Amino acid sequence: MSQAHRFDLPRSASPAVGSVAREAPLYAAIDLGTNNCRLLIASPLGRSFRVVESFSRIVRLGEGLSRTGELDPDAMSRAIAALKICADKVHRRKPHRIHAVATQACRSARNGADFVEKVAEETGLRLQIISPQEEAQLSVAGCLTLLDRTEQVALVVDVGGGSTELSWLDLTDPRLDQAHRLKPDRLPIKAWRSIPVGVVTLAERFPEGAAGDRAWFRAMVDFVKTEVGEVEEANGLRAAFQSGRAHLVGTSGAITSLAGMHLNLPRYDRNQVDGLWLNRSDCEAAAERLLVQDAVERATQPCIGPDRADLVLAGAAILQAVQELWPCERVRVADRGLREGLLLALMQERQTRRRRRRTGGLPGDASDAA
Repeated sequence: MSQAHRFDLPRSASPAVGSVAREAPLYAAIDLGTNNCRLLIASPLGRSFRVVESFSRIVRLGEGLSRTGELDPDAMSRAIAALKICADKVHRRKPHRIHAVATQACRSARNGADFVEKVAEETGLRLQIISPQEEAQLSVAGCLTLLDRTEQVALVVDVGGGSTELSWLDLTDPRLDQAHRLKPDRLPIKAWRSIPVGVVTLAERFPEGAAGDRAWFRAMVDFVKTEVGEVEEANGLRAAFQSGRAHLVGTSGAITSLAGMHLNLPRYDRNQVDGLWLNRSDCEAAAERLLVQDAVERATQPCIGPDRADLVLAGAAILQAVQELWPCERVRVADRGLREGLLLALMQERQTRRRRRRTGGLPGDASDAA
């Protein structure tokens, strides 16, 4: 079933009054991460876009990578199986454009480039291995409509399977008023930091002990804090955190799972989770509920399940580490991020080309006709 996601797009995406309505073109975004393979196919809808098809599967592409430095054959097979499903959906929908990216697992693996070639041969999909900075920019682009512009600063925390990206934004920057017209690499991100630590790599580095092992959880938090370290470019924004004028935006499967736990949902519901505000004590209470359970018990939780049972506390530890380094009371949960940023960039590029055509700045071509 399709659903409408509300994201900012240029107003020119809406058909002019009295004009003959055209069928909106489709765009596709694929994000192959260390843990998940995700697909979105959507069409522009006014200042939003309408999702017509989505797909997500946990593939654990980065399983064992931190120990061996290479992608495991079984992990690659799982990822290719998921990508074949994506390719089939793309083939059936025939989107106007598609952007498929790979992140930390392919960036860091010695055989990452070879795997990308294998994907192209077996699925027809050409993955682009993006940099940590590009990943951070796209995640911010996907979360723009969740920023509370009444505050001074937002810190977007994108917790992946193999890396975590942190991006600080000055919410008083007037360029954010036109952020929907800016390419992701032109967004007013004041500072950013990427660390090669995500839920998969952290869980592998700190194997879980007995339920309720707070020393184990504390060791994960302290390790992440050391990895993040000092971010000098962001120090000028600390006053906003100290005065209570800053908030976090957390985008990851682990953080959305914590939100589902907080709400006591009988099954995961994106409509209730995406955009939810939590305070710091809510996050800590949800993590504490999970900490006293073992992996088997966590697997029975409807918003976690067996695929995330051994990873969700690693995500909670990463979030707690960030909250300790950059204390603030409010966290907004984002069930969106890189995929949505990819789609917005594709749609924005189309609108930019159409504006240039109208002003005579760029010759028309067949690709702009849709």
